[in-house]
Amino acid sequence: MANGLDDVVAADTVLSDVDGVGGHLTIRGHSLKELAGHWRYGQVVRLLFDGLFDALPGDSELEKAIGRARVEVFERLQPTLGQLAPLDIYSAMRAGIALLPDGDELADALRLVAAPAVLTPALLRLGRGEAPLGPDGRAGHAADMIRMLGGTASPALAKALDTYLVTVCDHGLNASTFATRVVASTQAGLTSAVLAGLGALKGPLHGGAPGPVIEMLDAIEASGDAAAWLRGEIARGERIMGFGHRIYRVRDPRADVLKAVVRQLGSGKEASSRNMGGRLAFAETVEQAALEVLRVAKPQRSIQTNVEFYTALLLEAAGFPKEAFSNVFAAGRVAGWIAHAREQQATGRLIRPQSRYVGPVPELVA
Repeated sequence: MANGLDDVVAADTVLSDVDGVGGHLTIRGHSLKELAGHWRYGQVVRLLFDGLFDALPGDSELEKAIGRARVEVFERLQPTLGQLAPLDIYSAMRAGIALLPDGDELADALRLVAAPAVLTPALLRLGRGEAPLGPDGRAGHAADMIRMLGGTASPALAKALDTYLVTVCDHGLNASTFATRVVASTQAGLTSAVLAGLGALKGPLHGGAPGPVIEMLDAIEASGDAAAWLRGEIARGERIMGFGHRIYRVRDPRADVLKAVVRQLGSGKEASSRNMGGRLAFAETVEQAALEVLRVAKPQRSIQTNVEFYTALLLEAAGFPKEAFSNVFAAGRVAGWIAHAREQQATGRLIRPQSRYVGPVPELVA
């Protein structure tokens, strides 16, 4: 019986490989450490899209095309932003993306790459009673996200957010990516497939944990005793946010990448204005306490730090409120969703697994 489809191979892919035992993530033949902090998000988008779209331009031209797509998405959706703003930030972003054309061409894909980056800052500003800021098509993708939010996109902060987008761009056949491939297998358009991914990502078991990490850190700081607070949560049957993963049996490699990014921010110009140094030191203390508490409370399981723990600190430093963390995750993961959708469409095969009926059986009538 395969509840949850554990260990069931549902697709062959060239896009990414998650080694849960060794703690390695490979994206299109490159290790995460090779990409994160060294490749720009636009370059990784091109890497994922390579061979899946006709006449794919080079890195610099594709990045310029993503910039033009941000401008186009803003112009298309600006008239509707006021109607979307009363919704929660994630639902508003999803509703805005649903208004985009549902095609399969590169232009459709680039609009979808651009949309979360454009909609999230615009909707956050409207929620604060401020007018949205239009994109700068010449800016880098991450830098423009920060600028549209109303922040100062210093090179260090822009690189930090760019590194985050690269780090989460794809991650095997997780729930949202599988949902994307299922819809793409019906030959629906890319917008329909991405909306399926967004729907799956909204669930707290998939994309909703970075926000609660901030709540956890704040609660522990107020309590003054990390170990006691954590033991209390476990005794009540609560999950410790930012720890444990469905696939990794060792430390999530993305956690180390993002921890290094946060450490760089904590030692740079942003440190004093954002209290990054103190925030990081406190988070590291909580991390060590959590790992020890979990080791004692659940000795039969290896529960390690996952990507969400340091994601929370990085996105907080970039100026995003915790309710928008899943939006920013989607801004990075959307490239992977699109690539998987195109890869699935190319097979021409409808995903249609079987189920096992375990309900009551009707009596046969003679």
